[in-house]
Amino acid sequence: MRLPDACQFRYDKNMKNVFSLFALLGVLFLSGCRESDVRKMTIKVPAMAGEEEVQRIRKALAPLGGVNKEQAVYDVKEHTITLSYESMVIAQKNIEIAIAEAGFDANGIAAIRTPVEK
Repeated sequence: MRLPDACQFRYDKNMKNVFSLFALLGVLFLSGCRESDVRKMTIKVPAMAGEEEVQRIRKALAPLGGVNKEQAVYDVKEHTITLSYESMVIAQKNIEIAIAEAGFDANGIAAIRTPVEK
């Protein structure tokens, strides 16, 4: 038995609304699954030889969100920095680039030298 055209339209519209509702619920559910993803990384900084370099790197990392700067370990002897970061907020490459912009090689990313102002 075929429904009249007016009834058929309402049925299609209602099904579209039901589908949209399930799609919205699915998106909300999936977006709430990953609230946090803390990762640990070690950065090799060959030119980090003393406290002056550590302070320059700390200053470069200061404005970055998602980096646990308080628990970062700066090992001058091994020329490494070990830190935790929130991968949902910042990518590892962004941290390495911030150090490179401070004038240090970081995990193979070459230091970005800025011209000295006169």
